[in-house]
Amino acid sequence: MTSAFSSPPYPASAPASAPRLAVVEVTRHRPDLPEYHAKVQVLIGNAVTAGERGGWQVTRVAAADLTTPELLTATDACDAILIMGGEDIAPRFYGGYTGYEGETRHYETADAGQIALVRRALDRGTPLLGICRGLQIINVALGGTIVQHIEDGIHRNVGVPIDRILSEHPVRLIAGSTLQGSLRATRISVQSAHHQCVGRLGEGLSPAGVAPDGLVEAIEHASAPITGVQWHPEAPDSPAEQLPLLLAALQTQLAPARVAEQLAA
Repeated sequence: MTSAFSSPPYPASAPASAPRLAVVEVTRHRPDLPEYHAKVQVLIGNAVTAGERGGWQVTRVAAADLTTPELLTATDACDAILIMGGEDIAPRFYGGYTGYEGETRHYETADAGQIALVRRALDRGTPLLGICRGLQIINVALGGTIVQHIEDGIHRNVGVPIDRILSEHPVRLIAGSTLQGSLRATRISVQSAHHQCVGRLGEGLSPAGVAPDGLVEAIEHASAPITGVQWHPEAPDSPAEQLPLLLAALQTQLAPARVAEQLAA
C-alpha cells in the first residue's frame, strides 16, 4: 500500500501491473475525537485490506491534508477511486445552512478536494465508488443537495458507544441497476450509521437502492461508472461478500474506462 504516510509502492502480493485504487479518506488526524477516529480507521483499514486482497495496488490519501491540486496529483495515476465515510459536508457546497441538528465538524478542504475528484472521474470515465459520506460527495459534486438531518430510525443506533452505532437494516436494490448486477441480489442486508441523506439528486444520478422507509440508500450515474452506497460494506459485521463484489465491479469497469481515456487523449 502507498500513501502520503507510508511506502512501499505496492503490496508484495500485487504485481506492478495491477490496477491502482485510491482510497480517499477525510483526515488522518482527529485528536479531539479519539474514539470516533479509531472507529473510522478500522473501517478504512478494512477497505484497504479488501482492495489489496482483490488484486489492487492501493494508495491511501487523506483529503484534508492536501490542497485540491495536490489531491488530484496524488490520485492522477490511479485507475479507480474509493471515497470513504466521515464528517458532514460543509453546507455551503450544496446551498444549505449551518446550525442544524447533529452537525459535525466540517473539513472544507476535504470537501472541495473530493468534489473535484468526482468531477474529474466523470470527465475521464474513471470508475468511482463512494461509501456513506462518499455517496453524498458524489451527489453534491453533481449539483445535488443533502437532507441535513433525518429522524432517528433504522439508519443508526442512537445513544450508544461508537462501536455500536452501526445499525443493520435491509435495502431493496432497483431492478436492472448496475448495483443490482454487481451485488447479484435484489434485497440485501446493510450496516449504516448516517444522520443525513441525499435530497435532490445530482445531474445524471438515479436511485439504485432504497431503504424500507423510502430513503435513497444507493445512487449510480446514467452513463459514467460512478456509484454511491449510503451504508458501510467495509464494516466488520457487514456481509463478507459486499465490499469485494463492489471492488470487483470497479475492476470490470476499468477496460471501457481506459479505452475512453485513450480516445480522449
